Amino acid sequence: MANTETSMATSADTGKHREVGAFQSAKSARKYWFILIGLIIAAALFSFGLLAWDNPMEFGTRGFWLIAERRLDSVIAMAVVAICQAFATVAFQTVTNNRIITPSIMGFESLYLVIHTATVFFFGASGLLNARNLEMFIFQVVLMIGFSLILYTWLLTGKNSNLHAMLLIGIVIGSGLGSVSTFMQRMLTPSEFDVLSARMFGSVNNADSAYYPVAIPLVILGVLGLYLNSRKLNVLSLGQEAAINLGVNYRFNTVYTLILVSVLMAVSTALVGPMTFLGFLVATLAYQFADTYDHRFIFPMSALIGFVVLTGAYFIMNHIFYAQGVVTIIIELVGGIVFLYVVLRKGRL
Repeated sequence: MANTETSMATSADTGKHREVGAFQSAKSARKYWFILIGLIIAAALFSFGLLAWDNPMEFGTRGFWLIAERRLDSVIAMAVVAICQAFATVAFQTVTNNRIITPSIMGFESLYLVIHTATVFFFGASGLLNARNLEMFIFQVVLMIGFSLILYTWLLTGKNSNLHAMLLIGIVIGSGLGSVSTFMQRMLTPSEFDVLSARMFGSVNNADSAYYPVAIPLVILGVLGLYLNSRKLNVLSLGQEAAINLGVNYRFNTVYTLILVSVLMAVSTALVGPMTFLGFLVATLAYQFADTYDHRFIFPMSALIGFVVLTGAYFIMNHIFYAQGVVTIIIELVGGIVFLYVVLRKGRL
């Protein structure tokens, strides 16, 4: 009888420890919400700093709000880029079952560079300046999404679908486009190359508020599509065999996710330019801070981290070191170092 009671007590205690939820324990949940609230406060402070700090007009006057309104365009661009990079990278790493590779591997940035390099090559520096309009933005977004759709439907919807082959072909195409860009750049005059160089680095200064009526609805569409599919992404993260055994249509959900990732990456890249390691940096930090497998919690955490990284970097470099032009370079440098650290620690890609 005593043994039976002991066994029941042990089972009851074990049952308490085997409760399944988004977090491993109540402590992990409290840690998550504590970090999330801290990020929200930091995001609000950095945003206010970018809008109000060093504003030459008196607070509350019409001139103050006009300057703040102009600065708001950059803050909106940071929010759009942070959300796009965060959601796209986390979802992409989930379907590829690899936390090191990012959507940049598919050649989005190489295609961006080819478009702008070709514009300067055929129409000169003035052609690049004249092409900074809504039509050119839409053209870039459509071209990038179309390029991705062709790649996905060709390699993932056939009988012999192979995700790894898609990634390898994406790398090869990206390298090929990069070589084409380099060849055309060597044919440019020094003045034309200087104008092009400003577009080769990601910067919120490349964004234009005229793009937002197109960019923001696309971002909302992509974010909602991924977030509402969070539970299936949780299953996809277990791998192809496990997902199929659990009744998830692996092929459909993979293609669906990659299409939404393409939309988000196309908008981000066309809006501000290449951000190679931002997504990786944000996703890596989100996995560490969130301490959960549930994408319903990873997505918001990663987006907030991305926004805090961008707004914090621009605020510090612009108002403390007065070196706004090197913000993206520093972010990419930090992201690259984190990438190397993760690769060396794991010992594999």
